[in-house]
Amino acid sequence: MPYLSNRLAYISGCSLLLIAVQCVQTQLAAAEDKFELSDELHARCLKTLRDGIHSGEFWPSIHAAEGLTLAGRGDEVRQHLEPKLPLEKDDQRRCGLARELVRAGDRDQAQVMLDILAGDDPYGHVHAAESLYKVNEIGDGKAMKHAAKQTEDIKLHLMAAAALARGGNKKAMQQLRARLSDADPETRKIAAWILGRIGNASDIPQLRKNIESAPDPISRAYNEHSLAALGDAEGLRSLVANLQHDDPAIRTYAATFAGDARALSVGPALIPLLDHENIDVRVRAAQSLLVLSQLGTK
Repeated sequence: MPYLSNRLAYISGCSLLLIAVQCVQTQLAAAEDKFELSDELHARCLKTLRDGIHSGEFWPSIHAAEGLTLAGRGDEVRQHLEPKLPLEKDDQRRCGLARELVRAGDRDQAQVMLDILAGDDPYGHVHAAESLYKVNEIGDGKAMKHAAKQTEDIKLHLMAAAALARGGNKKAMQQLRARLSDADPETRKIAAWILGRIGNASDIPQLRKNIESAPDPISRAYNEHSLAALGDAEGLRSLVANLQHDDPAIRTYAATFAGDARALSVGPALIPLLDHENIDVRVRAAQSLLVLSQLGTK
């Protein structure tokens, strides 16, 4: 029973963490319908994101840009990223830069991703479809529908279907739900990640089944976090436990989905992650702390 023992250890450790955080009331005030950061913690989260966007690690810097935009610093993001896009030659990275510029308010940069998706070189296709899904853009829909129709590259198929479904395409949503019970674990995992954001409570039963058959901790976490985002209480408890997981990737995913789940109660458990040695863990924790602090304030 080593897996169960480890799982209980994560939950126990998380409980201790929450108790400890409750003692830091001079830094944080939280209520059932509101989550407040002290001025000190708010400034610390912004510094974490600003340090991240200026780091030499490309994808964490892009994630930091996302966090800054969600925190209302889109002008700052555009100022930093605009000079970089014309110089970047790697199509996957160009998608990341263009995506965050779009998220920060420059919708014209969606054309960069649309052109990559429609291009002959498949290297950037998945990144283009995923990035376009994240910013809710499909252009005229032709390239996206072509990408969704093919199944040779299953991740491209899923990401293109996600972009179409987010735009209201009912057939694409049906395809995603069918993939949630696919025989391939990787396909189920990606479908779970997508439906955690654009699905609804009808997806909860299959996500629970997927946890039972998950072949590895990351696959399990994807389903748990999507459950949390859809309002499932057990999924939220698992997400909190995953904030203390030994694998920094799982901590990162949990920190990201804490904001997506709008889980105000998770806020205190994110604060210690601002000190984590992994840059992506720090960035995603800061992002979700700022997102949660904004809920109910507008």
